[in-house]
Amino acid sequence: MPISNKSKSQSPGKGKGTTRLESKARPTGNSSGAQNSRGNKPGGGRNAGAQRPHSDASSAQRGDRRATAKTAEAEPRPKTLELPQQITLRELAERMGCSPIELIKQLMNAGVMANINQQIDYDTAAIVAEDMGYTVKEYQPPAPVLEEEPVAPTEPAHRRTYTAEEQKYLTERPPVVTILGHVDHGKTSLLDVIRSSSVQSHEAGGITQHIGAYQIQVNGKAITFLDTPGHEAFTAMRARGAKVTDLVILVVAADDGVQPQTREAIDHARAARVPIIVAVNKMDLPTANPDLVQHQLADLGLVPEDWGGDSIQVFVSAKTKEGIDNLLDMILLVAEMAELKANPRREAEGAVVEGKLDRARGPIATLLLQEGTLKTGDTIVVGQTYGRIKAMFDYQGNPIKRATPSMPVVVMGLKDVPDAGDTFKQVDSERIAREIVEERQQQAAAAAQPTVKLSLEDIFEQAQAGKVKELNLILKADVQGSIEPIRNSLEKINVGDLRIRFVHEGVGNVGESDVMLAIASEAIVIGFSVNVDPAAQRLAEAEGISIRTYNIIYRLIEDVQLALAGMLEPEQVEVVQGQAIVREVFSIPRVGNIAGSQVMEGKAHRNNRVRVKRDDKVVFEGRVGSLKRFAKDVREVTTGMECGIGIDGFNDIQVGDILEFYTLESVKRTEK
Repeated sequence: MPISNKSKSQSPGKGKGTTRLESKARPTGNSSGAQNSRGNKPGGGRNAGAQRPHSDASSAQRGDRRATAKTAEAEPRPKTLELPQQITLRELAERMGCSPIELIKQLMNAGVMANINQQIDYDTAAIVAEDMGYTVKEYQPPAPVLEEEPVAPTEPAHRRTYTAEEQKYLTERPPVVTILGHVDHGKTSLLDVIRSSSVQSHEAGGITQHIGAYQIQVNGKAITFLDTPGHEAFTAMRARGAKVTDLVILVVAADDGVQPQTREAIDHARAARVPIIVAVNKMDLPTANPDLVQHQLADLGLVPEDWGGDSIQVFVSAKTKEGIDNLLDMILLVAEMAELKANPRREAEGAVVEGKLDRARGPIATLLLQEGTLKTGDTIVVGQTYGRIKAMFDYQGNPIKRATPSMPVVVMGLKDVPDAGDTFKQVDSERIAREIVEERQQQAAAAAQPTVKLSLEDIFEQAQAGKVKELNLILKADVQGSIEPIRNSLEKINVGDLRIRFVHEGVGNVGESDVMLAIASEAIVIGFSVNVDPAAQRLAEAEGISIRTYNIIYRLIEDVQLALAGMLEPEQVEVVQGQAIVREVFSIPRVGNIAGSQVMEGKAHRNNRVRVKRDDKVVFEGRVGSLKRFAKDVREVTTGMECGIGIDGFNDIQVGDILEFYTLESVKRTEK
């Protein structure tokens, strides 16, 4: 039975506290009485009388000590205790500042028998402590500090820093906006509505429809829109070094919801580290379901502000123009919060939106100015070409003399057509421009041999050298159900300061879009039970992008883990040599079926390994047994030629099968 608080509130003259004090005082009194009796022994009267003053002094000192002891006991102890789920009597006594014996007595009175080293639970300890005048609360261990993944900066990667001197001349500039989304979700219609509602319908020169960028005025403020054909072009510009976008508008159809290209667009925008405003389009349709769209977007990390998130989502209709004004206001709001500024007094620099060769005007380039002021007559270096600006036009085709930051312009006077995404910079003279271009061309020729930018084999060494802090991955799998376990397993890998960051995840074969994103993000492409499109393979080899494919999950996870730990052993790497299609099947007695084939690309070698694909699925892997052309054995057959191919151990060849020829090369790590 717990000890009641009433026993703790008794007066000092009653109860256990008084008994303890009296028991401490009695030995002192007995000692004094004994001394007095010894002092009064027969024959000792004078000595006793002589010792009386000393005895009185000792009594006074003892009285002082008793008073001090009482005062010490009367000092208030800490009245609040934090107790864990289990605690020993010794530790509880230390926390309460009392004797363990005292606690044992209290427990005995409560009907609990315990020794000094025995653990008691929280409830028992709390009852005892409360009966002794303490306020008890349960100890809450601190929440584990989870290492949060680095949040991508809200400002784009191209934002530069300025010196104290340059900051004096900074001025506000218009935001640069790119519209992305799935096919048929209304990107073009939305652009047309925004443009037609803010730009004059009649434009001179007929250039606007083809320059790929334009400006509109909203409440006296300008907004620049880039009209890029999809997120592939958006990323292609980034891959060439052009980081011009301040904001992405993600268009999602209210009747169709999130689609594969929507997910890709989100990943591309996040890789560019720019804010995303969602425009839920086609709200005029009776089948519109905006709630479903918002749930799908929330699953992808775009939680609406109405739900407590930070994603701005606007409901619009390109057909009825509903919500267009609100969308433009949100763009200006995000731009205002980002404090977009530029220095118009420095040398002009920016990026190429697109370039073309006009029969009458020569090389034409659409430029987006990011810094400085560009004027007619200035000399600029653009990628691997240069020129002196002879004429300059705005987005409406009107001739202009000067352009300011975030302004798209069309220029004439370049020596050659630049590529979209090339950066440009103003220089003092054509001589300097020519020298810079010649040096760049020499560097490009020297770097013509492809070099792998980053691979699993050297990730650890580059991390040790401080070159990389995280491993960027692009994950492609055969089905959505494979992505989640792979991602969860890889995210659990923790090696030092290295982190794994998923730039993009998707279902289907590895395509050119994935390789372009890998180029822009310096990522490694990993495929699980998928193939690599030939065009993507060629682009990866040209750009030095590492693509690794697996059919076993644990092998994929093991390779990444060993790579991060710096222990990845040399591996056999597939090198695709060519592809052929089976046009006819010939049955040869005592030989088997022979595939009458035509080489579509690359070469077919007699000793190649071969992979037989049917309906995008691999049905057999083996070796080329024979390779003939017009009944004559040959070593190889090149693109466009027909031949007969025998495959060791495989007779189930069918017309239309794709034969992929490859070799295995051992790639060893080099110690640095």
